[in-house]
Amino acid sequence: MTLRLLPPTLVNRIAAGEVVERPASAVKELVENALDAGATKIDVILNEGGKASLTVIDNGKGMTPEEMKLAVERFATSKLPSDDLFDIRFLGFRGEALPSIASVARMTVTSRTTDADSAWSLFIEGGEKHDLEPASAPVGTRIEVRDLFYAVPARLKFLKTTQTETGYIQDMIEKLALAFPSVAFTLSDEKKKRLDFKPVAPTDEIKRVAQVIGNDFAENAVPVNAERDGIKLTGFAGLPTFNKATAAAQYFFVNNRPVRDKVLLGALKGAYQELLAADRFPAVILFLHIPPEDVDVNVHPAKAEVRFRNAQVVRGMIVTAVRQALMSSGHRTSSTLAQEALDFSVSEPVFSKPVSAPSSFSMPKFPSYRPNGNFSRPQTLNETRALFRTSEAFSAPAAPDLTEEIEQAVSAAPVEESDAFPPLGLARAQLHKTYIISQTQDGIVIVDQHAAHERLTYEKIKQNMESGDAAAQYLLLPEVVDLSAEKQDAVLKQKEELEKTGLLFDLFGGGSVVIRATPAILGEVNAKQLMLDVADTLIEFGDSLSLKERIKKIAATMACHGSVRAGRKLDISEMNALLRQMEAVPYSGQCIHGRPTYIELKLKDIEKLFGRRE
Repeated sequence: MTLRLLPPTLVNRIAAGEVVERPASAVKELVENALDAGATKIDVILNEGGKASLTVIDNGKGMTPEEMKLAVERFATSKLPSDDLFDIRFLGFRGEALPSIASVARMTVTSRTTDADSAWSLFIEGGEKHDLEPASAPVGTRIEVRDLFYAVPARLKFLKTTQTETGYIQDMIEKLALAFPSVAFTLSDEKKKRLDFKPVAPTDEIKRVAQVIGNDFAENAVPVNAERDGIKLTGFAGLPTFNKATAAAQYFFVNNRPVRDKVLLGALKGAYQELLAADRFPAVILFLHIPPEDVDVNVHPAKAEVRFRNAQVVRGMIVTAVRQALMSSGHRTSSTLAQEALDFSVSEPVFSKPVSAPSSFSMPKFPSYRPNGNFSRPQTLNETRALFRTSEAFSAPAAPDLTEEIEQAVSAAPVEESDAFPPLGLARAQLHKTYIISQTQDGIVIVDQHAAHERLTYEKIKQNMESGDAAAQYLLLPEVVDLSAEKQDAVLKQKEELEKTGLLFDLFGGGSVVIRATPAILGEVNAKQLMLDVADTLIEFGDSLSLKERIKKIAATMACHGSVRAGRKLDISEMNALLRQMEAVPYSGQCIHGRPTYIELKLKDIEKLFGRRE
């Protein structure tokens, strides 16, 4: 076997295998070049998902004929003023994109600078350059790539359908559009214009977010803004109750470069801990601006990953900033919850006449909340109408008591002026000894009393544990609890931390402990069961968690014992007290398991249900 140097054409094709994986990769490189050239308008045109042809047109500064010839040479770049690979201030900097694409396709580059009388065009076929020719074109650059991978047909077998490849390109342009809101982007194919993002002012970034992701996210997100040690973090964090089944709605940018990084993903998970169910994901858009010397963007051929010089500082900043942003949202919960509850799949939007109950009536299917945040909903008009029917089926034994309970609660509640309503309104009734009905200025709020109080209790216990000044409620007769050796060892190891919650106990010989006091915030609790549950929690997580995380787990366990249970009757003053506490405590829009604590229905939505509004 003899050593030899590979020919330049083959070298470029090998590089193309790393840089140009599919049409979306080529479009990404060309659009990033356009952004680096100062373009304010970028148009992308596809044919067969970019497999037959793809064209990127920009109004950037353009290239001279000499620059055009040099641009298709490998490792030629204008984006490294010095030889310092840790001083990268542009999206593209390696000088591989154009020669790599040209080596596996037929590419035409047409460009014109502001001071040139005309444009010039250069054609490259399979890496072979042709002569420059004069052309007619406006200021900027137009690059057309045809027959991608014709020179390496084996790669064509790995491409997906036209629709899938178009989807990859659309996703990539959407990400760059988020990073550059002042730039106009369009994406068109042989069928239609798929994207058309108008430029927005730097101060109106939320408008670009709405253009790309939709109004739902814009309406259910809070701004994130923090700066420390030369690092700046901006963006938007979705409310915990505005969650998704996958991580697809998470966008991270480092110096305006879209990335997927383990440090950022881990930090986001930490920021939403205790606020989301384990199988749900938050929706966020985060922009990290960091000095170039503190981040290495040259660790992945496609520049999709980065490496931070001080990952812990970055992680801590993200966790703190996102938590503070969510805390500032107070008791807010997602507006889409009510929309899902009211989004009945019916063909007739208005009930034009009364509907009588059929002779054989079965219980209708009501919308019901599921742990993942979704609702089951009626599928037919009859099912929807059944929600509003009156029938003997509703006259169950509990119904008269429930009616009397509502009437008493409403009659006991004072009538206030509309402008006096607090954010979560004023309690009017309790349904099924579980749900509080509150009247707001422009609608109603339905509160799950157990979920809401569980969050309030948890936050108070956690605060007490961290400050170490929790009040204890001494038992009239100390309670002796028999524990296994493993459980006894677990609680004794954490005795000091547990006493900070107000849970006071001592070893009582053998395998027992004696409980002298329980946390005052829990009120009357089963002390024995509380100790057993705390011991189980400590054993489950053991030493795998930090002290701070163990505190959270213990607090969550205790909160379940101390919260107002479903099935407990509350009077109007108790209900209003709970609502006012929710307004004052952060994260009260969701319980400690990540489920919403309340749903708000606007009056206009209720009027639509009854045909009062179109």
